[in-house]
Amino acid sequence: MYATCGCFTVWFSTAVVLPAALSELATKNLTSLERFHRRISQHELYRAGDPVIEDVLRDLATQRIVHVSQKDGGTQIKLVIDYANQMQALFKPMRFPRDQQTLPNHFYFTDFERHTAEIASFHLDRLLGFRRAMPVSGRVLNMTSELYELADGELLKTFFVSPSDNLCFHGRCSYYCDTAHAICGSPDTLEGSFAAFLPDKAVAPRKVWRHPWRRSYHKRRKAQWENDPDYCSLVRDIPPYDSGRRLLDLMDMAVFDFLTGNMDRHHYETFRMFGNDTFPLHLDHGRGFGRPFHDEMSILAPVIQCCLLRQSTLTTLLRYHNGPRKLSDAMRDAMQKDPVAPVLWEPHLAALDRRVRIVLQAVRDCVARDDAVEAVVRNDADGDAADAAPAAPASGS
Repeated sequence: MYATCGCFTVWFSTAVVLPAALSELATKNLTSLERFHRRISQHELYRAGDPVIEDVLRDLATQRIVHVSQKDGGTQIKLVIDYANQMQALFKPMRFPRDQQTLPNHFYFTDFERHTAEIASFHLDRLLGFRRAMPVSGRVLNMTSELYELADGELLKTFFVSPSDNLCFHGRCSYYCDTAHAICGSPDTLEGSFAAFLPDKAVAPRKVWRHPWRRSYHKRRKAQWENDPDYCSLVRDIPPYDSGRRLLDLMDMAVFDFLTGNMDRHHYETFRMFGNDTFPLHLDHGRGFGRPFHDEMSILAPVIQCCLLRQSTLTTLLRYHNGPRKLSDAMRDAMQKDPVAPVLWEPHLAALDRRVRIVLQAVRDCVARDDAVEAVVRNDADGDAADAAPAAPASGS
């Protein structure tokens, strides 16, 4: 299956495999990102060990930037980066040091976004075997030559020189886009995360889904799932969670978000062309890795309330738990070549190992309560996850 949009063509893998010679000819003039797009398949963004990932990461970090504009929408400043080779990336700038934690009086929906969280989340997604997050690389910019001189008019108006003679900008957005919350260089050096763009929606339309365990985004009111311990039984009756792989995918997403500490999962997206039998994209992780000494159990509510987890995910977590290579070690190794390494503050890495243990204990509790491993640990091939025996009401989320 393929579609054409503008200056390039994007193929989407089904069961068709091109002969080696034809495949080489077809990919000769494509950018690394276009080659990445060609490999997107029904159940993952890329194959394990695919060398194109390293090509994309390298290009994100080294290709010449030719234009910068602010991305519309969202609560905080994000920039669209255009490269000389026609690649695009989403830039999230560094706001504060790696050891600065989420402010105690900040709600999850007003917390600052962290560029390091985007980088680390990509590597975590890959290490867990999900492969549902786009490649993200760190990069150090010269703000004068790579932002200020290339910015469009509206963004350009927000640049200024601070009293400390640092070049700053703030853009325009819902939160923290003012002089008091400006992003400043040192004096004009700035690091940030560069996330590769998904295929254009004209080529690969996406469906946006409201997450069943979405938070209320209200300062006083809680969501239904926070008050109803039997909430999962309601979700199991609603398409697409009543059959197929989607409910298991949300369990994966809950584990992933719990490990990162991301409470801001309100919606998710899938590729329309694959229908409902496909994976949810793991997007927008900027509010993760903010509280290394706190484990937010409410993020794990889908797993606790449904008493459900995919067998392959459990196997991966057990492998990191039992060692000899812990998840923190794997993450440290995976991120050591990033241009802004070290990416994470060490307490965040320690938190990953601690949270792996917590997830495994939650699964043990479910198995003990249901007295049947097969009702809790499921494979896609075992049948529909929604057909598993309903879990007993959880004592809390």
